[in-house]
Amino acid sequence: MQSTVKSSVRFDGVGLHSGAAVRMVVKPAGANSGICFERIDLPKGENVIPARWDLAVHVPLCTRLRNASGAEISTIEHIMAALSGCGIQNAWIEIDGPEVPIMDGSSAGFVEALIDAGLHHDPATLRAIKVLRPVEVSEGEAYARLSPADNLEIDFSIEFADAAIGAQDKLLNMANGAFVRELSSSRTFCRKADVDNMHARGLALGGTMENAVVVDGQDVLSPGGLRFADEPVRHKMLDALGDLALVGAPLLARYTGNRAGHSLTNKLLRALFAQPDSFVWVNVDAATARRLPGVGVKAGDVPQHA
Repeated sequence: MQSTVKSSVRFDGVGLHSGAAVRMVVKPAGANSGICFERIDLPKGENVIPARWDLAVHVPLCTRLRNASGAEISTIEHIMAALSGCGIQNAWIEIDGPEVPIMDGSSAGFVEALIDAGLHHDPATLRAIKVLRPVEVSEGEAYARLSPADNLEIDFSIEFADAAIGAQDKLLNMANGAFVRELSSSRTFCRKADVDNMHARGLALGGTMENAVVVDGQDVLSPGGLRFADEPVRHKMLDALGDLALVGAPLLARYTGNRAGHSLTNKLLRALFAQPDSFVWVNVDAATARRLPGVGVKAGDVPQHA
């Protein structure tokens, strides 16, 4: 059984990098449509960008997709995580600019609105990708790995010099709404020195202390501090779920990331599909369906923060 939203959901915000106002509408889509972005500010015939791993462009700080016509959409990871975490496989997303709105730096606003809109279930058979043997990519000390598992698990480790972050690790079984409860409200984070440097280069112009956790040494500068003691590693797991969703189907595997970012996770997906004997497509039976992200989620599952 495949799922989409019952009704359209509109989001208004700003782009993280440009600071420009952006409007996005998530609309229902039919079975086997997948997730597609439509840049309504661009000419018809050139403006549809499917959410696929092979269209990812490796850039710093976010996940960006580019179609054959050169149309791009950036910072898709948080909405993709929200869709995946709510169990939505099909959606048409209209957007009037090159960036998904950053909202509060997490997926919480997306998740709440998608759950409120409700899900429409189509009887079409849902297929999943089951990993059969480990696949790994690395860059220096950073690595990302997919290994066999009965459902999606995410295991992530980070280490930063800033004492406010330090070394953190977390493992979650993503079944039964764990993403919504444990990860969806975790915000993106950065060091104050990096923020200053990016602003000086004309980057992250839409970034504020209201839509990111900004740290400086042992201090958390954002109002209200951290939402969780390990909010940074939780957000890295959120990002990973969004980037993994570009496979276009539920993933039955354990993802292990150590200091991994968007580009490394995408390189992992490219390595997976370059090795056809490392995975198999399977029809999702009732038992497997019950273990997928998003099953049984409700609006009250999203953590509330001051």
